[in-house]
Amino acid sequence: MGFELTPAFWSGLTQIILVNIILSGDNALVIALACRNLEKKHQRPAIIIGSGGAILLRILFVLIVDYLLSVPFLKLVGGMLLLWIGVKLVQGEEEGEDGVKAASSLSSAIRTIIIADAVMSLDNAIAIAAAAKGDTTLMVLGLIISIPLIVFGATLIMALLNRFPIIVVAGGALLGWIAGEVLATDPGYAAKLTAITPHAKTILEVGCAVLVVAVGYFLQHRAKQKHKAHDPVDLATDKGKE
Repeated sequence: MGFELTPAFWSGLTQIILVNIILSGDNALVIALACRNLEKKHQRPAIIIGSGGAILLRILFVLIVDYLLSVPFLKLVGGMLLLWIGVKLVQGEEEGEDGVKAASSLSSAIRTIIIADAVMSLDNAIAIAAAAKGDTTLMVLGLIISIPLIVFGATLIMALLNRFPIIVVAGGALLGWIAGEVLATDPGYAAKLTAITPHAKTILEVGCAVLVVAVGYFLQHRAKQKHKAHDPVDLATDKGKE
């Protein structure tokens, strides 16, 4: 198989699994938020497929992490994508008269999970690569074993979302915070940004968190007003009031 089941192997594997679980709390939250509007029968497939796709991307990132971190303005694009995803998750989706369309919603949830995880996995990839000490087999095994744990975390959070809707807002703010961190650490301009504003990272993190929640709520309110304006008027009821 190309590797030996030594104590060092098991120690490294355990480290990777623990690191991935600890760093995947925000990923599990994104998965739960992305799937919250799906019908119950489509939630688990979306979580499993989305998590699987996200893990495959993370494996790829771990293998090429040194290259990715050196590409100027890659984090800028990723941060903007993450802001957009955060806003859409806070805004929520309107259901039609017949409920959510399963096929399009399922694919949309999976796409959101994979894109968000791709953006957020650069920092995770660094930690995982460090724990594996260059052992590709360890990296891949550790990430694959982590899948059911991430799925369980997402399922648990989704159950909490039904009882505590405020978690959606907190999740959107967290995505905004992470987006601010991603934007502040792009190698293309990070040094200049820090020289101009020493606390640029914190400012961007807080600012992006507030921005995501504010814009998400604004779009949600506008959509409700638009929906209310298009509601049919019951003429019989109106005549009865006269």
